[in-house]
Amino acid sequence: MAVQAAAALLDELMGRYRNLAPTEKTKELNWEDPEFCKYYMVKFCPHDLFVNTRADLGTCPKVHDDEVKALFEKSTSYKKQAYEDEFIRFAQSMLNEVEKKIMKGKQRLALMNKSEPPSTISAAQTQRNDEQIKLLTEKINSLVNEAEAAGIEGNVEQAQGLMKLCDQLKEERETLQKQNENSAWSQTAELAAAQEKQMEVCEVCGAFLIVGDAQSRIDDHLMGKQHVGYARLRSSLEEIMAHRAKDREEKERRREEERKERRRDEDRDSRRREKRRDDDRKERDNVSGRDRERERERDRDNNRDRDRKKDDRRRSHEEREREHSRERDRKKSRHEDRHNRRAEKTNDSHRRRRD
Repeated sequence: MAVQAAAALLDELMGRYRNLAPTEKTKELNWEDPEFCKYYMVKFCPHDLFVNTRADLGTCPKVHDDEVKALFEKSTSYKKQAYEDEFIRFAQSMLNEVEKKIMKGKQRLALMNKSEPPSTISAAQTQRNDEQIKLLTEKINSLVNEAEAAGIEGNVEQAQGLMKLCDQLKEERETLQKQNENSAWSQTAELAAAQEKQMEVCEVCGAFLIVGDAQSRIDDHLMGKQHVGYARLRSSLEEIMAHRAKDREEKERRREEERKERRRDEDRDSRRREKRRDDDRKERDNVSGRDRERERERDRDNNRDRDRKKDDRRRSHEEREREHSRERDRKKSRHEDRHNRRAEKTNDSHRRRRD
């Protein structure tokens, strides 16, 4: 921790590239690099909220850089949402813990008002419990790392066994924590009973407050790191959720407008298609009418052609009949001429014989 703090101080005074030679090129800043703190880029780092308080999270192992934060805010990448999700999960986990603390504080006050405070354990036992809790926490973290390694290697059964053991240790640690908390509750109840002052629980940070206390003490509490830190966490979380809700509403509004526009386009296309169908139907009707008229005209032409042919055949037949009649007349005339000449010759012959 001391080394990291010293390195961070040197980075702040001399820059992060203080160890580079003059000929070496500096690395281009990229907010997606794992060395930068995701929480700091989204809003702020929760590790900076509760320094030197009971809720101290320790020093953040990541780099806090304002230039990288500015790049993150200007970026339009979809990956920003994953960073915000991680900040939301971390903030909600911390707020859930303080909500449990507030609820337990209210239960403690209710218990103090209803019955005698429970028996307390000794300070030595409390210290032993704290040491045992610390050892259990280290063992649980070690088992979790072993289970993750086993899961990565594919040893599912081993990982499950380690996680079961981890759950048992967590239950044991929770039992010790409850003993210490009950002892703290008892001590607080005894102190409150001794002072004979009415207590209340701060709805922001879960601290016990004296009802009607001096305004200076109330102001000191309101300006304290824990109160300000949890209030800032809540406000930041509400701001992010409100911004997301606004974005969802805006997206839904745009989608609704797009759906309406698509429906209008579909209606226009439907009307155009219907008009084209009507025009095509009219055109087909007109074409069909023209076709029927042409068909009737062709029928009339065919009938006229048949009548002309019939008349031609009739006239031809009459002409042939007349020709045959003339031929018969000519044949008859020649026959009569021959007959007359023959009769004439016969008469002449008879006359000569008579003479």
